[in-house]
Amino acid sequence: MKKSFAMLATLVLLAPLTACTNTQSGGETKELNIMMSFPQYMEQWEAYCHKFEDKMLKDENIKVKVNLEMPTSDQYETVLKARLQNTDAPDLYTLHSNNIAEYNTAGYLTDLTSQPLAAKIYDDVKAMVSLDGKVLGVPLESQAWSVLYNKDMFKDAGITALPKTLTDLRNIVTALEAKSYTPFMLAFHDSWVPQLMTAVTLGGLVSGKVTGWVERMNAGTGSYNEVSAIFDAIDLIMAHGTDRAMEEGAEAGSADFANGKAAMYVNGTWSAGTIFETKPNFNLGVLAMPVNDDENCTRINLSVSTTLAVHPNSKNKDLALKFANYVLDDNDSSSLFEACKFNPIATCHHYEAAAYVSEAMEYVEKGRSYKDLVLPSAVTDKQGKLLQEYYQKTVTKEQFITTMDATYKDAIAK
Repeated sequence: MKKSFAMLATLVLLAPLTACTNTQSGGETKELNIMMSFPQYMEQWEAYCHKFEDKMLKDENIKVKVNLEMPTSDQYETVLKARLQNTDAPDLYTLHSNNIAEYNTAGYLTDLTSQPLAAKIYDDVKAMVSLDGKVLGVPLESQAWSVLYNKDMFKDAGITALPKTLTDLRNIVTALEAKSYTPFMLAFHDSWVPQLMTAVTLGGLVSGKVTGWVERMNAGTGSYNEVSAIFDAIDLIMAHGTDRAMEEGAEAGSADFANGKAAMYVNGTWSAGTIFETKPNFNLGVLAMPVNDDENCTRINLSVSTTLAVHPNSKNKDLALKFANYVLDDNDSSSLFEACKFNPIATCHHYEAAAYVSEAMEYVEKGRSYKDLVLPSAVTDKQGKLLQEYYQKTVTKEQFITTMDATYKDAIAK
């Protein structure tokens, strides 16, 4: 995309910086500015920053102060793009692996192929953070996700099999409501959450039936009319969800889901931290969202959602590269990834994945998964905002389709 980072008229307010500072005194202190997109893991990454500071001081006699910044998820990309266009770009930052080509074209990524970390990453994961044979980021979250569900509620409602079709899912909704359970958690205050409904329904439909749709959209010959069947599942979710969806954001939704406010939640396993913090013994499961009655379209999303990049113009690039490698440290990184409930993604990781992770990976092992659809970021953003309006009945299905077709054409023209 030639103009993928159009000028932003204004900068939004940034979340306060968290300084991970060692207490040693004397001598010059080098600063490292890191910007990440998952504030729910602030505590884990703060601790890891402290470990890095201590390691640099002990092993290399370098005094380091890490400034860790985590804007809220709905602000993150806007804040990041504004920073990258100015002189205060972070030394390291996270992005979605789907956006690697866009950020690389803009000149914001460092080639990490020759770094020690590159040899540790599993090949299938490495492919998701590579472009033209070059490793351009450090994978953090490698996840298989679609719909989270409460196993105890399912059992209590007599549900013994996960849905393979949309008819199966409708029957599950009926069984749950018969036991006075609300089927779906709706937390639409943050537009990226309803956008997840588009992600899982489009992913299943396009990979299982409407093949080539992304390529046609990128060529300017496709239309959202081809995939309008996604609304069958979206309408079911919205019609059988919790109240006050627009008043509740992602974190509150995860906590309420953990507290039994609903039996299913269209969200990723990245929400597990909040869920288990709210209810440590929560019996969490992961199922694939059916989009129609074709079982071939009921698939799990397999992706590397969050990737750490090194800015090529970092003022402390050598130190930034040291931190990037430390993220896959042979001794320390396993505890970090396990604490964040991330999947093992490299040979240096030696811990057992959670039961719900293994359940999701069963779809992958059976060939019932798809890689995240690579859509322009402006398209995914617009989908989320339009679904907020669709839920509030201020936009119709037809208006959604027309607007998304126009948004997509505008995105590929830039």
